[in-house]
Amino acid sequence: MTARLDLTRHPCFNAEVKGECGRIHLPVAPRCNIKCNYCNRKYDCVNESRPGVAGGVLSPAQAVAYLEEVLEKEPRISVVGIAGPGDPFANPVETLETLRRVREKFPHLLICLATNGLGLPPHLDELAAIGVSHVTITVNAVDPAIGEKIFAWVRDGKVIYRGVKAAELLLQRQLESICGLKARGIVVKVNFIVIPGINDHHAEEVARKMKEVGVDLLNCMPMYPNADTVFEHIPEPDREMLDGVRATAERHLPQMRHCTRCRADAVGLLGEDRSAEFSGCLRKCSKLLPAAKNRPYVAVATLEGILVNQHLGEATHLQIWGENGDGYQLVEVRATPKPGSGMRRWQQLAELVADCRALLVSGIGDNPRQALEAAGVLPVEMSGFIESGLEVIYHGGSPEALKQRRRGGCAKGAGCQGDGGGCG
Repeated sequence: MTARLDLTRHPCFNAEVKGECGRIHLPVAPRCNIKCNYCNRKYDCVNESRPGVAGGVLSPAQAVAYLEEVLEKEPRISVVGIAGPGDPFANPVETLETLRRVREKFPHLLICLATNGLGLPPHLDELAAIGVSHVTITVNAVDPAIGEKIFAWVRDGKVIYRGVKAAELLLQRQLESICGLKARGIVVKVNFIVIPGINDHHAEEVARKMKEVGVDLLNCMPMYPNADTVFEHIPEPDREMLDGVRATAERHLPQMRHCTRCRADAVGLLGEDRSAEFSGCLRKCSKLLPAAKNRPYVAVATLEGILVNQHLGEATHLQIWGENGDGYQLVEVRATPKPGSGMRRWQQLAELVADCRALLVSGIGDNPRQALEAAGVLPVEMSGFIESGLEVIYHGGSPEALKQRRRGGCAKGAGCQGDGGGCG
């Protein structure tokens, strides 16, 4: 698929086109699987440009709607990327579904990802099949003794690692990811965050190792000091330090010198970012309900058919409702997939309700939420009459008004199977 695409049209990998080819980052990946001592994703100002911030988070369907609107106003976009605001592979369901939708609808666009590499290896074949052409991996150390100073923790599945073990695991996965990407013909850039006093002396060793595993381009970029982080008092590296680091690293790999430290919702040319201009459009798209086309129904988790009063993890059946003249009617009842298959259970459930535009539940875990949203089904947590929820879904209004989310992600009700995302 990438053979038909002009790979030179990626402005981050080719400085010569940065004034004519633009990029857009779709913020569909809110969760992260590592904690860096320089990162704070809590704050977002439309006037700041730094990784890890975005003005909103989109579902895959919302992301495609947003992309359509942006392309109408900014036709110079040649690259669609996913760079957070967390990590794409801490959110693999949303990430991969978004990529599939983008490739299907916009086959002429390049697709790229920016990741820490921890969760990437299981998805190498699918990335190649979708036609991802460029991947950026942030590698801040190839010596675990240095890496442990940079990462507070690394989470692999449900296990959290700290110290040298965390740094060793992350490096292992990063090297595996890079080798796997190169074996599949994907262009790889590595970001090296220059942290004065921590890893600024380590750049050449990183560059040497990255060349060894086939990396195409190295971006030595300055750390951005963030409030309320371990490294908040470390100053941003000055020009002299950055030039020295790049000159040393350039002995081994070509250097990117035009990086603008893009936001996770960046839009436009590298030197002419339009994130602030499109922020209203992003927020509008983040509130869009799933398209009604081919989705005439709404699924409901209910005990007696009057109230929305079941947590999805407890529901052995879902009622399927539709419109009937001036009212609503129960169309059928569908059995939910049995617990025990982890994330596959929720993907099967998403397939079960693929003809539904929404699912009304009293509570839902993170994993089923991911699977449903990736399939274009809106999960709505609420309490009250089924008809009240149906009225909002079919005739407008904010689903937020119906939501009654439980803190902590698990209702711990009778029958909770603990199968993904707390108990959903």
